[in-house]
Amino acid sequence: MRLHRPRQPLLLDEVELSPPGEGEVTIRVSACGVCRTDLHVVDGELGHPNLPLTPGHEVVGRVMARGVGATRFALNARVGVPWLAWTCGSCSFCARGLENLCERARFTGYTHDGGYAREMRVDERFCFALESELDDAHLAPLLCAGLIGYRSLRLAGEAERLGLYGFGAAAHIISQVALQQGRKVYAFVRPGDAQAQRFAEGLGVTWAGSSEERPTEPLDAAIIYAPVGALVPAALAAVGPGGSVVCAGIHMSDIPAFPYQLLWRERSVRSVANLTRRDGEEFFAVARQMRIETTVVEYGLEDANLALSDLRAGRLSGAAVLRACD
Repeated sequence: MRLHRPRQPLLLDEVELSPPGEGEVTIRVSACGVCRTDLHVVDGELGHPNLPLTPGHEVVGRVMARGVGATRFALNARVGVPWLAWTCGSCSFCARGLENLCERARFTGYTHDGGYAREMRVDERFCFALESELDDAHLAPLLCAGLIGYRSLRLAGEAERLGLYGFGAAAHIISQVALQQGRKVYAFVRPGDAQAQRFAEGLGVTWAGSSEERPTEPLDAAIIYAPVGALVPAALAAVGPGGSVVCAGIHMSDIPAFPYQLLWRERSVRSVANLTRRDGEEFFAVARQMRIETTVVEYGLEDANLALSDLRAGRLSGAAVLRACD
């Protein structure tokens, strides 16, 4: 399913895939999660995608061919393909272990063709071995919602009382991690979204309510998954002194002006950019030790536009996943 022009529906195309190059593998895609970043690309909110483009960066599949020097994975091994597709390895950021900030980085489903497809070709160094009891469809959301969610959780520090704004794919995964770490989780949903509130409550959060409400006690930190800039001052008002607000999305609407009083007393605001391979290794190690259940709604590959539309309209509880191959 290919994007030819922003703000236009994806089209089903037949594209010839060349053999894997040096260090690359060809993957037969079984499932690909539908991420809000895909929506930002399709809706033209992220500039300069490599058009025509196959979106998708929460990919689960099997290795079906290996290029010269590709030895990490055996044929038919189950692997995951994340957002980060390639980094230079030599810039100052890469040298400091901050490859997520590499200025030459390339990204799956944005600068490289992604997983809304039957097959794809990728650099094996940026894939993850997937050892999990979860089936492919339920594993796919972990490749971004889980990974970015985990990085944002780590940047939130040791917060005992944690607020999650926007209770979708990432929040429903990370709330389970945080609860099993012994934290209290406060879920903030769209005003009037009773379905999302019930969904959060069903996962065992301490409190769930509208993003316009204040929690029952001050938060130590908040993570914003919804791409809504107005939530930044709302979250600052909800965290106590010394608290932090982590903006986890790659795109967000403008943050409105707010009084300095909300930031005072050493509150902080920071963003999360992309991920590192180390994030992935750490998160999948944590996921193997915990019980994480992903809630997914499955679509056929040809129904990618419907999945994006449902995500855009807020009709999903959990994550949308495309089933590419059985």
